[in-house]
Amino acid sequence: MTQNLRRRALTALALAASILPASAFAQAKPAPISESEVRAHIAVLASDEFEGRGPGSAGETKTLDYLAKTWASYGLVSGTNDAARPWFQPVPLVERKPYAQAVSASVRGKVLKLAEDGVALSGRNPTDRVTGEPLFVGFGVNLQGEVYADVKGRIVLMLADEPVIEGGVKLPTARERQKLLAGAGAAAVLVVPPPGAPWGGMRSQIATGSMRLASDDIGAPIGGLVRGDVADTLLRTARLSMLDAQLRAANLDFAPVTLPVTLDLATSTSVRAFDSHNVIGKIPGSKPGSGAVLLLGHWDHFGICRSEEAEDRICNGAVDNASGMAVLLTVAERLARGAPMERDVYVMGTTAEERGLLGAYYFADHPVVPLKDILVALNVDTVAIAPAGAPVALVGRGENGLDEIVDRIATDLGRKVDADKEANAFIRRQDGWALGAKGVKSIMAGGSFSDMAMLQAFLTTVYHQPDDELTDATPLGGAADDANLHVELTRHFADSAKYTPAPTGD
Repeated sequence: MTQNLRRRALTALALAASILPASAFAQAKPAPISESEVRAHIAVLASDEFEGRGPGSAGETKTLDYLAKTWASYGLVSGTNDAARPWFQPVPLVERKPYAQAVSASVRGKVLKLAEDGVALSGRNPTDRVTGEPLFVGFGVNLQGEVYADVKGRIVLMLADEPVIEGGVKLPTARERQKLLAGAGAAAVLVVPPPGAPWGGMRSQIATGSMRLASDDIGAPIGGLVRGDVADTLLRTARLSMLDAQLRAANLDFAPVTLPVTLDLATSTSVRAFDSHNVIGKIPGSKPGSGAVLLLGHWDHFGICRSEEAEDRICNGAVDNASGMAVLLTVAERLARGAPMERDVYVMGTTAEERGLLGAYYFADHPVVPLKDILVALNVDTVAIAPAGAPVALVGRGENGLDEIVDRIATDLGRKVDADKEANAFIRRQDGWALGAKGVKSIMAGGSFSDMAMLQAFLTTVYHQPDDELTDATPLGGAADDANLHVELTRHFADSAKYTPAPTGD
């Protein structure tokens, strides 16, 4: 071949490479994901332009657009499996924000003084008012989880503690008991937090407002919190102290007590019903019907979270969880442009995780693929904390038989393994919990949960604050490591020769 012909042939090959789809070169192993790739996505998602990614805000629209368009540019297709609603799964929500409250108490016509900052209320409707003698209901339900008192039209005072009763019986959660009381007709449900609970933070959370799935929008006309000292003042009208009340409530023969004090409660609340969205992409597998792997993380944060007078009004959520979404973006790119996988791989950004895993719960109740077909769910959240080389910890260790696989793959990548179960303290606080409750094997693997002191340093400083921003000091080595770990984990679980789940019941 002459030099001229050789040059033309090389030019033709270069041109072909520039126009052929990435799948034509899928057999080449992609380079490891770098810190700079992760940083680039965080910089966009955690920018002020995205306004903190609050559900139902302009920031949501920008976030969904960025995620879907970026995934599509990598070759992913819509994962909703609904031609009428590509990419976005609507999640109906109801948001309430209290604007004003009035609380007064009297005993036999005489004013009973209550601490002004010791009660925090929110109404179900724009305006609500309830007056009457409160009924102390202990933990609210009996051992069978049933409301054991006639609470219709009553103001009820309930302890939030979640005790394990004699015999190992555990009561429903405080939220579940509130719903049961509301369903039984209570006009107001006032909850007394456990001793030592951070009242300032809890009161602030009420003031920030609540968000619920429209399908789970169950509540009394007025709900709220009562600080321990205020509850003690109310209880003493019936010659009970807080300690007396707690001891009585733990007895199997507990009977509710009417408190001889007239409470007058009034609220003014903003109520908004709207659709937020989960965003779902898909990398189709080469063997349809062989199951699916789900990668997920929440895209939302708290949006514009401070008043107009504040110097910094935006909770940008760079670590929580723009970092997790950046990992999902880079992982999806490597998977889509790498060797084909047998099983379908779904990549999902969930909404309203910060408000109680709402998007994940909605997906679990309305899956776009049968839950029995999801062999593994890998949740990615709050990853920009650990430095490069941090050990791999598991949220969910010992829960679903996946530990050995994750540990082996992490070791093969040159990472150490944190084999203790400290990280399981967060198992109920992440989206995988909503899927795990439905029987889907769910784990969260990464370096951020391997050092509790390091994690607590984040949780007690910038977590959920405007200071959770991307800076030059944000550690991204661990995030890049976790991204590469998830590429290998996904490829393993998407290969039927490498992973075959044990039959149900094994």
